Amino acid sequence: MTTNLPEPVAAYLSANNRHDIETMLVPFATDPVVKDEGQERRGRAAIREWMEETTRRSQPVLEVAEIVNQGSSTIVTASVSTKSGGAPARLRFAFKLDGRQIAHLEIS
Repeated sequence: MTTNLPEPVAAYLSANNRHDIETMLVPFATDPVVKDEGQERRGRAAIREWMEETTRRSQPVLEVAEIVNQGSSTIVTASVSTKSGGAPARLRFAFKLDGRQIAHLEIS
């Protein structure tokens, strides 16, 4: 991963590419929010379910293309490949940090 990423974001993305749900959850705050595919998930239990479902269904692998850091926000644009093949999708991951934890993630 690149050195321009805040540590919690880098840890999440690295664990995501290994499909390691336990490690993916570590950098999240106590009461985080994730918005993805038109749904909002609140709390670690709901986010774990989202991670498990997404990993089981797609096995996504992200290749970071661009990083923009703005205070407590980090925007990552990445090419996302899945187990189903086909052309990678280009997605935007908007992270908001609370200290050294991910408080909010919106994927579009």
